[in-house]
Amino acid sequence: MSLLEASFAVLCALTAVAVGLGFVAQNQSKVAKERATKDQGVHFLFRKTDLEHASPNAQTLFSAQGSSTDWDRLRAGLRMRFPNLPDQNRLDGTQSQTFRAASPDDHAVIQIRKEDDMVRLTIEDSAKPCLTKTHSIRSMEAELGALRSVTVGAPYPIWMEDRDGNIGWRNKAYEDLRAETSADNTDEIPLFDMRTHALTTGTTDRLSVRNHQAKTLHWFNVTATEASGSTVYHAVNINAVIEAEAAQRNFVQTLVKTFAQLSIGLAIFDRSGQLALFNPAIVDLTDLPAEFLSARPDLLSFFDRLRDNRVMPEPKDYRTWRQDILDVIAAATNGCYQETWSLDTGHTYRVIGRPHPDGAVAFLIEDITAEVAMTRNFRAELELVQSLMDTFEDALAVFSSSGVLTFCNAAYGQLWKIDPESTLIDVTIVDSIKVWQSQCRPDPAWGDMRDFVMKLGERAPWDARVVHLSYGPYIAQVSPITSGATLIRFTETISERAASNAV
Repeated sequence: MSLLEASFAVLCALTAVAVGLGFVAQNQSKVAKERATKDQGVHFLFRKTDLEHASPNAQTLFSAQGSSTDWDRLRAGLRMRFPNLPDQNRLDGTQSQTFRAASPDDHAVIQIRKEDDMVRLTIEDSAKPCLTKTHSIRSMEAELGALRSVTVGAPYPIWMEDRDGNIGWRNKAYEDLRAETSADNTDEIPLFDMRTHALTTGTTDRLSVRNHQAKTLHWFNVTATEASGSTVYHAVNINAVIEAEAAQRNFVQTLVKTFAQLSIGLAIFDRSGQLALFNPAIVDLTDLPAEFLSARPDLLSFFDRLRDNRVMPEPKDYRTWRQDILDVIAAATNGCYQETWSLDTGHTYRVIGRPHPDGAVAFLIEDITAEVAMTRNFRAELELVQSLMDTFEDALAVFSSSGVLTFCNAAYGQLWKIDPESTLIDVTIVDSIKVWQSQCRPDPAWGDMRDFVMKLGERAPWDARVVHLSYGPYIAQVSPITSGATLIRFTETISERAASNAV
């Protein structure tokens, strides 16, 4: 026999052996499946982590949630009863293991054993079923199905973690969030690192996950609930809340920047009566330390420090001091508080209290010392001018460009027997001419005076002779002055009066 023939014979023999071994393995697998099919118990057959077969009773225990492998699905479905089932990484090395249910009242046992290249999982229960218990189980199964449908279809992420941080179950919203935010899409890595957040039952914390594509953060309020040695987490999306808070912060910052430029001191107190916002002007006007204001004092403490710094009038009765302050706060809350504080330091403050949204109250403090001083100086000058004009023997009257009497001296009141300050309404040129006409002889000059006072544009001074019924002839001098005003001066003609008396 040649070498080529011998080699061919050996190759044929090896092929026959391989086919025989494959047939045997296939036959063994088939036998195992047939044996599991005939058995009415709860059996699973796995090749590595893939499910090859499940008995009819076993299929009902399969988790409805999708996972990375079939073994993870089964493990998720049995985790509540058997929390110690091995993960898929330890499944291949399993030869024979037994796992008992966690509850002492549960007599179920799981047997895991290696069969050739597959792993068989069997659930056994030595407890004898009764009608009442069967009904209870069926009812709980129906309730479980309803609850599972609700949690699976919940619009926000729900998941369960064991004490080691391993995820045993999650709903569809969690998976969708993972697909949207996770870069590696690894099931073993939780979306939220709950180990760094010590959440207990009923507590809530604000957590975020990053969208690696959009480079944005998704914010959630995560609430923890303990359940059979594991922790169930509910994550509610609060992106709208975060955006609203950011908008509010930006708005407040804008207000702060605006208020920082104001010369008027501003102090806003919240609904609890604590200082929530103030600008630098309040520090300059009140000499209150910024550290004191930053500590958010209440309203009473704020006014106490104002009194100590002599920034408000000294109370007449210290016994009623607190009640007076409470009255101020109440008036500010009602929107009707406005006072002028004249201080011992010579300063004058205008203080206004106004209600603020949501039960808050705002106080505005303005230094009006210069304004008050200017007003006083102006009044002093007016009094000086009035005193000077009152020394004139001629009757003087000044009318504005709109025809309103703005000034007259004492001689004018004596001549026409009137006091313009005794009325609250404006006295016009029309009203004045009626008085003049009633005490004088008829003269066309009165109409000319009225037209001159109300005339706009360039005007030239002129005069006219009028005769008073009691005092005789007068020269009425009509002259334009600044800002469109008109001066009318009545001068007595003494010579004519003397000649008339002589005749």
